[in-house]
Amino acid sequence: MGDIAGFQKADSEFFVGLLRGVVAQHEALREQLQTYLDRPFKELSPVEACILLAGAYELAHYPQTPYRVIINEAIELAKDYGGTDGHKYVNGVLDKLAAKLRPIEVEAKRAARKG
Repeated sequence: MGDIAGFQKADSEFFVGLLRGVVAQHEALREQLQTYLDRPFKELSPVEACILLAGAYELAHYPQTPYRVIINEAIELAKDYGGTDGHKYVNGVLDKLAAKLRPIEVEAKRAARKG
C-alpha cells in the first residue's frame, strides 16, 4: 500500500480488519441492512452496496468511533465513487441503522442538537 497515492496514511490494520469482518459477516449485514432499503439488496449499485456493508460493520463493531464519523465517511466515499445521489441514499440507510444499533448515542446527539 505504501506507494499507491493516498494510501501512505491509511491504517492498514483497520482496513484489513474491516475487510475481513465484512466478508465474514456479509449475509448477516445484508439482512440487517435490508430492513432499511427500498429495494432488494442485490439491486443496489455495487459501490453503494459495499459502502453500506462497511458502514454497517463499523457501526456494529467499532463503538469507539462515533456513529456520525462512520456515516460521514460513508457519505464521502459515496460522493467520490457512487452514483449521483448515492450519498443521500447511504446517509438515510446508515442513519436508520445507527438508530437501531446505537440508540443511546443517536438520541444523545439529537437531544444535543435540540438543546
